[in-house]
Amino acid sequence: MAFFTHPKSKVKPRTVVVGLDGVPFSLLNDLTSKGRLRNMAGLFQSGYFGKMEVSIPEISSVSWSSFMTGTNCGRHGIFGFMDLRPGSYDMVFPNFLNLHVPTIWDELGTSHKRSVVINLPSTYPAREIPGVLISGFVAIDLKRAVFPASLIPVLRKLEYRIDIDTSRARKDHEFLIAELDQTLEFREKTVDYLWSSENWDVLMVTITGTDRLNHYLWNAYEDENHRYHGAFLDYYEKVDRFVGKIHEKYLALSNGQNRQNSLLILSDHGFTGVRSEVYVNRWLQENGFLKFARPSPESLNDIAQGTKAFALDPARIYIHQKGRYPRGEVDSSDVPKVVGDIKKGLLELEMEGNRVMRRVFAKEEIYDGPLTDQAPDLVCLSNHGFDLKGSIKKEKIFDKTDLSGMHTQDDAFFYSDRGTACKSIYEVKNIILKTLS
Repeated sequence: MAFFTHPKSKVKPRTVVVGLDGVPFSLLNDLTSKGRLRNMAGLFQSGYFGKMEVSIPEISSVSWSSFMTGTNCGRHGIFGFMDLRPGSYDMVFPNFLNLHVPTIWDELGTSHKRSVVINLPSTYPAREIPGVLISGFVAIDLKRAVFPASLIPVLRKLEYRIDIDTSRARKDHEFLIAELDQTLEFREKTVDYLWSSENWDVLMVTITGTDRLNHYLWNAYEDENHRYHGAFLDYYEKVDRFVGKIHEKYLALSNGQNRQNSLLILSDHGFTGVRSEVYVNRWLQENGFLKFARPSPESLNDIAQGTKAFALDPARIYIHQKGRYPRGEVDSSDVPKVVGDIKKGLLELEMEGNRVMRRVFAKEEIYDGPLTDQAPDLVCLSNHGFDLKGSIKKEKIFDKTDLSGMHTQDDAFFYSDRGTACKSIYEVKNIILKTLS
């Protein structure tokens, strides 16, 4: 599909940002060195292309919130995909309205700059920004995922799709591949429309299909004999062609006369293969830190007397402190000892002679800001291959499901055509702001 430039576009600095959710530096380095992904390979030969670290925990809701705000969880307030309602054991799902600090889109608006943001995770429900916002994962209703609402009929006509059916795609890989292709096609149509119809200063589009493919078929990437090895590479080739079309359109801005434009491409975390899933709450149970009122707990509401700590996905550990939780029984004076005991035990945890944990952080080591008191007391970062989980329904510490890929914190990537280096996702917001100053 051909992109075209709006005839009324004014010559001004513009920045294009492409997010490739869950795409690791190591994979791009591997495929481009093998002659694949020719568009990105050409781009990476100039400018800056390097490895980037992301948030802890290394999950999309936290990383993209950190990208948008340039702050850590202790300031923006998104600690994970789910949290507990204060003073209870009831789960809530933090969303875009729960961010405690302004986003880059808000800050650009104070300088009368407009943004077009397409499919960025953790921006649901959509709220007013200076420009256009189409929420990404986890958006469940298109009517609440779009600002301004006047765009909804246009998106329906373009057959816009927020995400694939992940529950079905996890099991049905033929369906997964077909859905990924269609969703990418509809995303491309939407970019084309908004690029030409909006007078923007920043345009960002995020592809989340890469994350889905990596979770369900990472083993197809690693194994050349896998049934879906070719399909895995084909999808990445299609994403590469999408990036190539964006680049062509970017070069055509103002007929190539404006040298102040910027193209940035990045991911929110890396990926690697799963050796084993690791169930942190089961470890807490087996080591006497967590107790439930019945053998098969349904939720954290089943926490029983004697509980000193529990975990939320993926590995955020909260001390069961008096005054913080309804049945909390750990005195504030005892918190340091409980934290120390758990940290020591987890750092010693091994599977077949291999250490599971790379680091176990106290909250003060990775968070700062007025919301740090709401943070988990400990956050675990595993070694590659050990996928940390917060389920309370597992009977073993180590197990394996049908997920073959897991997130990594140290293998995201960043590219700038202007040669700007970036080592941390917290730096990207200011890089974008500088490109427009």
